[in-house]
Amino acid sequence: MNAIVALCHFCELHGPRTLFCTEVLHSPLPQGPGSGDISGQNEQAEEEEGGIQMSSRIRSHSPAEGASADSSSPGPKKSDMCEGCRSLAGGHPGYVSHDKETSIKYVSHQHPNHPQLFSIVRQACVRSLSCEVCPGREGPIFFGDEQHGFVFSHTFFIKDSLARGFQRWYSIITIMMDRIYLINSWPFLLGKIRGIIDELQGKALKVFEAEQFGCPQRAQRMNTAFTPFLHQRNGNAARSLTSLTNDENLWACLHTSFAWLLKACGSRLTEKLLEGAPTEDTLVQMEKLADLKEESEGWDGSEEEEKPSSQPDVGEGQELSKGSPETSLVPDCNSWNVAHRRLSVFRSLRHMRQVLGASAFRMLAWHVLMGNQVIWKAQDMDLVQSAFDVLRTMLPVGCVRIIPYSEQYEEAYRCNFLGLSPHVQIPPHILASEFAVLVEVRAATRSSLYPTLFDDEQSLNKYEFLVTSGSPVAADRVGPTILNKIEAALTNQNLSVDVVDQCLVCLKEEWMNKVKVLFKFTKVDSRPKEDTQKLLSILGAAEEDNVKLLKFWMTGLSKTYKSHLMSTVRSPTSSECRN
Repeated sequence: MNAIVALCHFCELHGPRTLFCTEVLHSPLPQGPGSGDISGQNEQAEEEEGGIQMSSRIRSHSPAEGASADSSSPGPKKSDMCEGCRSLAGGHPGYVSHDKETSIKYVSHQHPNHPQLFSIVRQACVRSLSCEVCPGREGPIFFGDEQHGFVFSHTFFIKDSLARGFQRWYSIITIMMDRIYLINSWPFLLGKIRGIIDELQGKALKVFEAEQFGCPQRAQRMNTAFTPFLHQRNGNAARSLTSLTNDENLWACLHTSFAWLLKACGSRLTEKLLEGAPTEDTLVQMEKLADLKEESEGWDGSEEEEKPSSQPDVGEGQELSKGSPETSLVPDCNSWNVAHRRLSVFRSLRHMRQVLGASAFRMLAWHVLMGNQVIWKAQDMDLVQSAFDVLRTMLPVGCVRIIPYSEQYEEAYRCNFLGLSPHVQIPPHILASEFAVLVEVRAATRSSLYPTLFDDEQSLNKYEFLVTSGSPVAADRVGPTILNKIEAALTNQNLSVDVVDQCLVCLKEEWMNKVKVLFKFTKVDSRPKEDTQKLLSILGAAEEDNVKLLKFWMTGLSKTYKSHLMSTVRSPTSSECRN
């Protein structure tokens, strides 16, 4: 987190002063003349496991350290500082914590070395202890602006038997430029800083009570003759915080607390990039997971015993495996046992197009996009599943209904992707239908059918693929627009497989938007056919194949989207707007 945490004190002799501050450095620290040995020791210490490693490192003297500071450097001069205004002694190297996870350093010293940061911290210190005061003077407060940063300040008192009123005024401030982040961190900062303050006040209270027990100052002051106020100011009444708490390791402990505070506060909030509303594929997948969760909750032991032997219906986008005794419904093809697949699989659409040939692939892709039933007959179940994994990428998730492998033919209303074993008989009317395509995987008659496409580790050269349909797609047919764009991407060798996949995602999203417009226009608003034809022309989908594709893809719209449109139409406000 890019912020600065500082401890401030209101000195009776010099006014508001910064005692101790911790900042974040993302760049290497400047090395002093004697830093070589200590740096090596620190690197050796960092070999240990852990989060933040604290160490001391000699650095160039800060202006607060007195004699070595030149006149152009920021910070008070040594003559303007008393014991109560000083935390680290002159020549002290300061404290450095190395976060090995993020390569960030947390550096603590009395003042920031950078003039601009010194000015920001100085102004925040003055405002926290003079003008920006909450009721009761103790407690948290927020102030700041975009030029000088935004500040979370918590003021408090420390007991001192030698001070006027027996207490001194301090504050812990957190400064950053991100106002929203600081406000969102308010509860976290308040709790952690309050804990640090309680610890300081507890230590000072013990010292105060011990001093009062040995030499009560209240009675001594009452019995002493009146001393002018100016004489008191000229006296040495200021005491260091280490003296008030009787803790010689106070600054090291504060450095550890401040460094942890900066790291923890920066880790608790993360930003996420939202690219708009979820896509239809995302909504459909969420609905399927919800349905499966609800269905699985209803499956207890008694229901499993009474469950009929007949196989359940296959929902949209679900797969039904019949190759094993156990019947399972899964929402995604990834649940297929990929670990046991052999290497005889299709790697991509481009790979499948090379294997099947351009004309056969165009026929197969046309039937896939139109929603016709795609049947694969093969002995190798893994090969069939890999083919479906590749082909389904051309369709929205809601339009995919798969039965990976079956011992009998299943009707088209149950699935549009069907895998069959070689001996299964397909009804003749299906083979002659224009709404189905059959891919038969047979043993190749030659020892090497595709010698240029495959290496020795792959075995697709053992097969030949025969693609047939009752409605073959002519080569000169225009076809749906999205099919032509897919083929153009596949034939462009300058595009990698990953780029082609992203092009396919964009194409599907483009046409799903057209489907949404058509659904709203026809199903929700019930516009006449003449208006629908005009709309299709505007959408660039007036051709017959494009219209069929839009109607099929309309079945893949999520229930969430459909119900949202229907509820919007039924609301009185929307009806009034249409009128």
